[in-house]
Amino acid sequence: MNKTRLARLGDTIIASVKEVVGRGKVKKGEVVYCVVVRARMPRARSDGSEVRFDDNAAVIINKQGEPIGTRIMGPVCHELRRRKMVKVLSLAEHVA
Repeated sequence: MNKTRLARLGDTIIASVKEVVGRGKVKKGEVVYCVVVRARMPRARSDGSEVRFDDNAAVIINKQGEPIGTRIMGPVCHELRRRKMVKVLSLAEHVA
């Protein structure tokens, strides 16, 4: 949403759904808002450490910033707390 084609951890993006699993709340081809929860690109933290994940992942959210799904698989970054995405953090199985 910052007019660049680059997204980092915690950024909100607009995306198109490429594939769906089963009968869910979103359909293929639908344009949705997402928040990036995992990224392969390293991110430096304020304590000097660096965080990097094995894959890129995003969670679909509505206009108010609440997740549409009820489960989040895999770890998410704790930088979402500063972005006021507490509901996403509470649904995640592991916060890194």
